[in-house]
Parts: sequence; structure tokens; C-alpha cells
Amino acid sequence: MKWWNRGIDFVHRLYRFCTDRSGNFGILTAILMVPLVGSAGLAVDFAHALSLRTQLYAAADAAAVGAISAKSAAAAAAMKMTADGPVSAGQDEARNIFVGQMQGELPASDVAVDVQVSRTSNKLNSSVSFSAAVPTTFMQILGRKSVEISGTATATVQTASFMDFYILIDNTPSMGVGATPTDVDKMVSLTKNNKSNASCAFACHESGANKGKDYYALAKQNKVTMRIDVVRQATQALTATAKADTDNQFRMAVYSFGAKAESAGLSEIVPLTDNLDEVGTKVSEKTKNPQLGDSEYVLDLMTIPQQGYNDDTQTSFDSALTKLNNKIPTGGSGSTSADTQKIIFFVSDGVGDSYKASTCTKKTTGSRCQEPIDTSFCKAAKDRGIKIAVLYTTYLPLPTNAWYNDWIKPFQSEIPTRMQSCASPGLYFEVTPTQGITEAMQALFLKVIRMPRITS
Repeated sequence: MKWWNRGIDFVHRLYRFCTDRSGNFGILTAILMVPLVGSAGLAVDFAHALSLRTQLYAAADAAAVGAISAKSAAAAAAMKMTADGPVSAGQDEARNIFVGQMQGELPASDVAVDVQVSRTSNKLNSSVSFSAAVPTTFMQILGRKSVEISGTATATVQTASFMDFYILIDNTPSMGVGATPTDVDKMVSLTKNNKSNASCAFACHESGANKGKDYYALAKQNKVTMRIDVVRQATQALTATAKADTDNQFRMAVYSFGAKAESAGLSEIVPLTDNLDEVGTKVSEKTKNPQLGDSEYVLDLMTIPQQGYNDDTQTSFDSALTKLNNKIPTGGSGSTSADTQKIIFFVSDGVGDSYKASTCTKKTTGSRCQEPIDTSFCKAAKDRGIKIAVLYTTYLPLPTNAWYNDWIKPFQSEIPTRMQSCASPGLYFEVTPTQGITEAMQALFLKVIRMPRITS
């Protein structure tokens, strides 16, 4: 073949090769394989990185909260500080919690952790930040050897501030009711044959001619536990709880509605003191006042000269709260012992019974007003920065008692609503007869002094 024929043949072959489309799919697949694999690897590597980030966030949350918990080194150190600023004691504790909570294949040495703990006024703040480079697998095809992850968890806890607790105990005759349904039934059974009165669930505490033969004595002789007995025990136990949870930043005072109906009104049992042992001892000691009887407690059921005395109007919440409000200075921030928070710790069954002819919210008998608590008297204290913690001891239905059916039952459902409205937000607790009043008082107290939360 002549050389020019060979040239023409080569040109024809080259043309057919360039115009032949039968192998394009394979060529394109080969060309696109690298970005396709890279895209799939990108998704896998990023999903893995996000999973590890979620795990590290959980560890950071735990560290942020744990570092400033009530029993933490940071909380103890913060209470001793005289000014705001960083709290170094919490940093090591937070790091240890973070490392202990870590999961996944990242070693602690590969995670950078920054911890900040500080006190601002009566709040303890913590911040735990982390960052790490997560090695990639598929993305290395594209030259990416790691994915950066980071995050920050913060927490704030209101420290156990300097607080003054003014404990107001309802000791009026209605607190002589049996402490539990069993006690109520027992009291009704003990009094049902009394010729001078129908059966009664209340241990009326008479100081007149019937003293020693009254329902109060009957309850004591037959080991009926009255609500006032349980509240007294709970108040004593509360002082022990407060002492165990304090670094000399709590003070307490205890008030009742008076020892005798003849002089009913706000009565100071223990003045404001930081000696919590003294508070516990005082509320549980026996009185030496011969008028009240040597065998009775300082904090006990109010006495009445006889049943029906003064139309039974011995429970004036309006008067007690007004007088207590006037005794308490305006509430402070709690950041120092000179600027204490003020808390009224109110324990009651929530039913007022007083002379109140024109402003009573329920029907009256003459001028006798029986009604749920008037919350305007709670508002007056709250408006001055005083917090009110309310423990409502559920008013037990007394279906066999005609007085209850006529006067209390119509507004029974309103009692807890009014008591909750009296309380500051979040500081209300109701305890029923089947629950423990001691535990409820302690739970409400701890609710007042501890408010930890994750902020972000």
C-alpha cells in the first residue's frame, strides 16, 4: 500500500474513534467516580462528627451543672467570697466530670476543654466549652483529614443565699383536726356518744372549766395525732435540714397565731436567730406556764375558754400577715449577710375564720367570716420583695360534721387555689394526709434555696 493510502486509512480510523459514542458511559463513570465517592464519604464523615459532638455536648452539660451543684467545691467557695469574681475551685471538678462523661473513640487528650466558673451576686455561673478535630475516613480522598467540632454548655444556679425565714404556723383550733383520715375517724368515734355535742373530728383545746376533760385531753389519752403535732415535729426537723445545708447563711424566726384565744394574734415563739439548734429546741419544748399546763408544748394548739368562744373567730390571716409584713424589712438580694432575702414560710390549712362583716368573700353569720385566704394580704408582702413559700396542709372533708357541710364544703375547692395564689411563683406545696408533712416542709425549703438549671 502506498504511503498516502496508509495516511488516509489512519485518518479514517482516527475519525471513527473520535465519533464513536458506544463507550461514553464507562468513561463518564470513571471520571465521576472520585466526586461520587467523595460526596458519600462527606455525608458519612460529617454524620460521625455530629454524633461525637452530641456526646461531647452531653458531657459538657453534665460538667456545667455538676461543677456548681449544691455540694460542689465551687458552691462552698462562692459562699465564702466577699465579692463577685471567678471561682477557681470549680474548674478541676468540671474537667473531671467532663472526662468521666465522655463517650466514643475520642481520647480526652484530643479534646480541648475550657472551663469558666464565676460568682455574680447570689448566682453561680459555669461555662464548659470544648473543641476537637475528628479524623475523617472517606473525605481524605478530597484531601480533608479531619472535621472540627465545638460547643459550649452553660449553667446557672442560685446559691444558697443569705436568707431569713419567718415561719408562720397556723395553730388555730382547726389545726386540732386529726392528722390523717384514720385519726379523724378515731376522733369521731371517741366523741360520738358525748351528750353535750355531736361527734367531732377536732380536738378542741379548752382552758376553762372543762380543762383536762376536753377533746384535746381525749385525743392525747387515746394517742390521736393532731395536725398541729405533725407540724411541730416537721418544724423541728426543718431546722436540722437547714443546719445541714448551710454555711451560716440562714436565720429563722417562728410565729404562731397565739397561745390563747383570749389574746389571739401574731405571737413570736422564737425571734430571728442564726442558732438553728435553738429554734428546733424551742418549738419542741414543753411550756412552764401554769395557765397552759406543764405538759403542753410552746408550739401547740391554741386554747379556747370553752367551745364557741368568740364565735370561734380565732383565725385571722389578714391580721397575722399584716403584722408579720410590718415586722419584716424589705427583701434583699441575698448576696451578703447585710442584704438578706426575706421569706415567709407559711404552713396552714387555708381557712380563715374572723370578724369581717363588710369585706368577707363568702356568706357570713352576723359578722363572722369563714373564707379561703384573702390573697391581697399576701400581695402586700410580695410587693416589698418578700417571698412567700406556702405549705398547704389539705383541709380534710368532714362529711359527718354539720358545720363543715354548711360553711366549708361550698368553697372547699377554692382553698388550694387561693393558697397557691398567695405563694410566690414556684414556692407552693400541698401535702395530703397520706403524705409526710415533715418531708413536704423539707422539700419546699430546699425548693426555696436551690434553683439549678441549664441555661443553654
